[in-house]
Amino acid sequence: MATEARTPYYPDELRYTKEHEWVRAQGDGTALVGITFFAQDQLGDVVYLNLPAPGSSLAQTGKLGEVESVKAVSDIFAPVSGQVMEVNQEVVAHPELVNQDPYGKGWLLRVRLSDPKELAKLMAAKQYQAMLAAEGH
Repeated sequence: MATEARTPYYPDELRYTKEHEWVRAQGDGTALVGITFFAQDQLGDVVYLNLPAPGSSLAQTGKLGEVESVKAVSDIFAPVSGQVMEVNQEVVAHPELVNQDPYGKGWLLRVRLSDPKELAKLMAAKQYQAMLAAEGH
């Protein structure tokens, strides 16, 4: 079943990467990580996620896994450095949650940040939207 067209949205409390990942700092030294509305919209129906195991180390901008859709397999890059604390098992079992709720139930990982200052290197929502507009999206 095709994903229905929805209005793009980019919550202000998140930080974004040029590779279309998002981060939500949790205030306790951890952050949730996912892919943006734009990314899931471009991919189409997500059918599989290959994510790192808890305990894995991530390096900012390094590959953290893959998302497979009916259209393609795409790499997912780490928006921040840190240790994977938790993998969203609900989204692994039901990858369509990435399409249905990319900033809520569709989160991918909880990461313990090794350098919270890295968040400042990421884009605010308005900057991310300006980047998309500049690219013709």
